Amino acid sequence: MSPVSRGFRGRRPSSDKASRLPPGQYETRDFPVLSAGPTPRSPLDKWDLTLTSVAGKTARWTWDEFQKLPREKITTDIHCVTKWSKFDTQWEGVSIDTLLSEASSRGVVASPYVMAKCDGGYTTNVPLADLVNGKGWIAFIYDGAPLHPEHGGPARLLVPHLYFWKSAKWVRELRLMDQNVPGFWEDAGYHIYGDPWREQRYTGD
Repeated sequence: MSPVSRGFRGRRPSSDKASRLPPGQYETRDFPVLSAGPTPRSPLDKWDLTLTSVAGKTARWTWDEFQKLPREKITTDIHCVTKWSKFDTQWEGVSIDTLLSEASSRGVVASPYVMAKCDGGYTTNVPLADLVNGKGWIAFIYDGAPLHPEHGGPARLLVPHLYFWKSAKWVRELRLMDQNVPGFWEDAGYHIYGDPWREQRYTGD
């Protein structure tokens, strides 16, 4: 692992934020850039997002089609497994609930687990229960501007209640699964679930 980290400083949280900081974390006001490899850059006219069922049924959206879906604004704290946390980040995106509703009309049947597949070959697994009921989004706006490629643009998965490696950058497919198959970092020894409040950083935590 050789992530790039750019100029962030740890801060002791104010008393009103202390209860929002998971064990072992510190607050930063920067947004560190951490990636396992080169930053993919996808032209919007070539970008699409696919939701795939176990049976192989698919629902696909081009960038223009995706932009027409109902979107939500999200303000949330995020927590990286490398121990930084950033409070009150502001995003905009399409909820996984909306995508599943749209996909069901095309024959895509939900399953208990999801594998996020991304440009650059990155994958990560997330239980479907952690993406629905307002818990997960495909985000494409950060802090009022289009999401920068270094932070996963044009669109990334956003699952803020889990460690941030689960919020896969450059997402292109959500593949529904019957079993909880590990993704890239999970296969390399990171925790299969990744709850920051339980410090589930590595296998065995």
